[in-house]
Amino acid sequence: MYFVHSPEIWSTHPELVAGVLHADGITGQVSVDGPVAANYEVAASRLAGSSEGELPEIQAWRRTFSKMGLKPTQYRCASESLLRRFKKERSLPRIHPLIDVCNAISMAYAIPIAVFDTANVADFLEVRPATGDETYLTFSGETENPEPGEVIFADGARRAHARRWTNRQSGLSAIRPETSSVLIVAEALHASAGEDVPRLTAAVADVLAEVWSVATKPALLSAEAPRYDG
Repeated sequence: MYFVHSPEIWSTHPELVAGVLHADGITGQVSVDGPVAANYEVAASRLAGSSEGELPEIQAWRRTFSKMGLKPTQYRCASESLLRRFKKERSLPRIHPLIDVCNAISMAYAIPIAVFDTANVADFLEVRPATGDETYLTFSGETENPEPGEVIFADGARRAHARRWTNRQSGLSAIRPETSSVLIVAEALHASAGEDVPRLTAAVADVLAEVWSVATKPALLSAEAPRYDG
C-alpha cells in the first residue's frame, strides 16, 4: 500500500509538513514504560508553561480547522484532545504499547500522530476532501458518511479511516492485539514544523528499533514528493 495527500490538500495548505513511516513485526507483548514516562515528562513541562491552546502547534491546527469551516473548540486535533485529558488526569489509559508510546510522543511534540493497522486498509490511504459517499466506522460500531468536502483519510474501497483530518480516526483500522503491520503518520502546520516533524518521526523510529527491534525509514512528504511507498 501507499500513502499520499491529494493535490488539493497541498494547494490549500502549503504550510503542511507530513512525516510517515511503516513498520512490520509489531506485537502487544512489550513494555514501553520508559519512553512513555519520558515523553509524559516533556508534555507536563510544556503544559506547566502554557495551556495547550497557546502552543504554536495547536494554534496552527485551530487555524486550519477554522479554515475548513469547523469550530476549533468543538472539533480538536488529536494531540490537543490528548493534552487536554493529560492536563486533567496526568496520565492516559493504556490501550496498546504502540498507541501508548505514540500518544505520549504526540503530546510531547503537540503534533497529532495517526496509527493505522494496514491489514484493514484497502490498497492505499489518501488524505483528500470527501465526496460524501465514503463510509466511516465509529469505535462504537456505527457507520457514518463524511460531509462532502470534509478532509478524510480514504482507502481504495472508499472507506474513511479518519474524519475531519486529524480530529478522529476510524475503528476499522484501529490497532488491536493481533496487529502486526502499521502505518504511522504525523502532520503539522506551524512555523517550525519542518524541523519538528523529522525529530518526531525519528523519535518514533528509535522506539520501534529499541522496543520492537524493527527498522524503519521515515519519510518527509511535500507537494513535490507527496507519496510514501512503505
